[in-house]
Amino acid sequence: MEIEKVRSEKRENLRKGVYLLPNLITAAGIFAGFFVIISTIDGNYNKAAWFILLAAVFDGLDGKVARLTGTTSKFGVELDSLADVISFGVAPAVLLYDWALRPYGKLGWLAAFLFVICGALRLARFNVQVTTVESRRFVGLPIPAAACIVATCVLLFYQLGGTGTIRMVSMVLLVFLLAFLMVSNVPYISFKDPELFKRQPFRMLVLSIMLMILIVAKPEVMLFLIGMVYLASGPVSYYFSRRNKHQQDSLPPES
Repeated sequence: MEIEKVRSEKRENLRKGVYLLPNLITAAGIFAGFFVIISTIDGNYNKAAWFILLAAVFDGLDGKVARLTGTTSKFGVELDSLADVISFGVAPAVLLYDWALRPYGKLGWLAAFLFVICGALRLARFNVQVTTVESRRFVGLPIPAAACIVATCVLLFYQLGGTGTIRMVSMVLLVFLLAFLMVSNVPYISFKDPELFKRQPFRMLVLSIMLMILIVAKPEVMLFLIGMVYLASGPVSYYFSRRNKHQQDSLPPES
């Protein structure tokens, strides 16, 4: 009886309508992900990589717009998860396979699938734990970050003019690393932390402006470096937190 009541309320809420603006932004992210696949099929890998980054921008905007305008909804949360699977799971996996993993045959598309399934598992775990895990940290590498790292690797490759052998070997290793980190318990900083948007020292503004200038000057290189720093930040933070915990456990109890 109670289940039927909940279902009836959900149907009634849907009949009343959905919030337009945040869901349009999410739809734009899905479009960007779909265009990544189209560009990959056409062999335009550089453009595909840029559209993954564009999808990440839309992914960051839809939630913020929904919270700022008070238009968050269960429908929007579900649509956002589906968008993430498409734009940051399937799309970068297709790009990886066609750009670097195709010569490996079955191993290549299985590696690409591993990226997709680990990303989907990461999203499912996040949706389950969203009310129980602190907002300052992600458990495991977020799937948008993993997709953006793939995109920046493609952009850097074309910027530096790398060779096919380096591309194939490095991407195979990267796929397995990203897949492992997405389903791991390694903590990563969440940029949804409200503290990041509060008042900061003046020098933080200066540093942020300098970083923006560097990104504009050399976007392919700087975006790749930022991605690598974020990728490494999780294991480094995990190592030091484990070491500190071990040192505290080894201290003699206070009398």
